[in-house]
Amino acid sequence: MGLAIGIVGLPNVGKSTLFNAITNAGIAAENYPFCTIDPNSGIVEVPDHRLKALSDISKSEKLIPATIEFTDIAGLVKGASRGEGLGNQFLSHIRQSNAIAHIVRCFDDPNIIHVEGRVNPLEDIDIINLELIMADLQSIEKAIDTQRKKAKGTNKEEIDRLAVFEKVQAHLSQSKPVRQLDLSPTEQELLKSNPLITNKKTIYVANVSESEVSTGNSYSQLVQEFAKSQGDEFTLISAKIEEEIASLPKEDQPLFLEEIGLTESGLNKLAKVCYSLLGLQTYLTSGQKETRAWTIPIGFKAPQAAGVIHTDFEKGFIRANIISFDEYIAHNGWKGAKEKGILRQEGKDYIMKDGDVVEFLFNV
Repeated sequence: MGLAIGIVGLPNVGKSTLFNAITNAGIAAENYPFCTIDPNSGIVEVPDHRLKALSDISKSEKLIPATIEFTDIAGLVKGASRGEGLGNQFLSHIRQSNAIAHIVRCFDDPNIIHVEGRVNPLEDIDIINLELIMADLQSIEKAIDTQRKKAKGTNKEEIDRLAVFEKVQAHLSQSKPVRQLDLSPTEQELLKSNPLITNKKTIYVANVSESEVSTGNSYSQLVQEFAKSQGDEFTLISAKIEEEIASLPKEDQPLFLEEIGLTESGLNKLAKVCYSLLGLQTYLTSGQKETRAWTIPIGFKAPQAAGVIHTDFEKGFIRANIISFDEYIAHNGWKGAKEKGILRQEGKDYIMKDGDVVEFLFNV
């Protein structure tokens, strides 16, 4: 299953620099507003040290990590919903994202223009959030006009959908994001026909200077507290450091991180937060042909997990041979695990765990 993250923020907060770094896309990231005038998408490998360890044992021909698609749109500005700037033109490109990464400037640098002429993270957040709310309000109002015609008949689903749209409209009119509205699973399903940006889970990403990436600063502390108060996620990153990491060969990156006192990259932290936020986990398959990471929701049972590989695997599911990653390494792969009696055979009701190494048996 694909995981897509939309990136939003004011101009010159480090959005494009971060996007360039984590995707190696090399798009423009100059020091002036509206440098990004088209939406840019890039597929990023999710860092996972387990893949190489499994591959070394299985002698796999290739490694296939899980991926995240990031989409960067032009920086939003105050008044974007009324046509100011360029970012509002591209909001449609992130409406299908699973979550939103809201990049917030948390550094002082007189050489980098702030579009509002000052550094104030909470005011920046308010500007972006209000513009997203206003964009959603416009979208739902258009949807209501259309839905009223559909709800004139006796179709209960169409009538119920109109009621949900009107409930959402009233909430947005109070300048509140949709994700803070208490909607039942049925109401959420009815709303799916009109995906709204403020209905998506959000990660606030505080972009700090290189020297403050381990500790944060007073700006990032404000952002962290705000995210917590809203029930949203937070992570700390230095776009400049990510840029330096991206310029190095992969084999040199761990040493660079060690030299600057970090245990993992900002991308790794962001990926973990994305998975946690969306309730996702990874299971692994490993053999001579390939070692691969598969992304599934937490709570998936074995047949559902098999269906992520191919629908036939789920339809014809018989059982799953499963071992934890640690046990796989400790017993040098499938053969050693079988000899030691560690390998488990699980049926249709088995709930998958992160790091399960799996062989599916199926019949179609």
